[in-house]
Amino acid sequence: MLRQSAPRANFILQALEESLAAQLCQAAFEPGHAFHPARSTAESLLLAERLHADVVFCNSEPRQYQALLNAVKVKGLHLPVVVVSRLPEVSEWLDALDAGAADYCAAPFEHQHMSWLIESALLASQHAIV
Repeated sequence: MLRQSAPRANFILQALEESLAAQLCQAAFEPGHAFHPARSTAESLLLAERLHADVVFCNSEPRQYQALLNAVKVKGLHLPVVVVSRLPEVSEWLDALDAGAADYCAAPFEHQHMSWLIESALLASQHAIV
C-alpha cells in the first residue's frame, strides 16, 4: 500500500470564484501542493493555523483582502497574501501592494509565473520570521 506524504505546500483560496480558483490551481500545480478553499477571513485563518498554510490567495475585492491582511497582522502570522483578479488592473495591483499584499496576479495564469510568485512569497515569509 502506498503511503501518502504530507503536502509540500498548503495554499488557502479565499473567496475565489470557482472557475478562477480552478485556473489558478491548474497553473500553480506541483506534486505535493494542496489547495484549500475558504469563504471568509475567519475560515482562512482557521485553516492557515491548522494546516500551517504557506500562502493565501484572496480575491481582489478590497474589503476582502484588507480584512484578511489586517487579521494576519493582528495575529502576528507570517502568512503571505496574494491578491487574485480575473483581469489585470494596474490601480488594483498597486492598491493591493500598498495595503500589504505580498503580490498580485491576474488571469490568465501561467505555470512558470505562478511558480515564481509562490517561491517569492515563501522566501519573503521565511525572511520575515528570521
